[in-house]
Amino acid sequence: MTIRVALHHKSRYLFDRAVVLSPHEIRLRPAAHARTPILSYSLTVLPAKHFVNWQQDVYGNFVARLTFQEPAVAFEVTVDLVVDMTVINPFDFFVEPWAEH
Repeated sequence: MTIRVALHHKSRYLFDRAVVLSPHEIRLRPAAHARTPILSYSLTVLPAKHFVNWQQDVYGNFVARLTFQEPAVAFEVTVDLVVDMTVINPFDFFVEPWAEH
């Protein structure tokens, strides 16, 4: 049995004047080795004038590295994700005979 889950995440920062945004690392994507199948994923970043470089860290987690081309008065990250979550019994394992008592 699976449960379809949709997740919407938005982080927004507003500044009182234009600022230079330093490079950012966004870690809002499930790892490739996760048990949960990803049906759809989207990452939207404002300001629109930016570069995104996808990398994986040493643990296999996805990292979006963002660099920005010009000053901005706002910074916004939006992630939409749809997954099928499988119900997993956490007690589905074998117990060695010596550990039963």
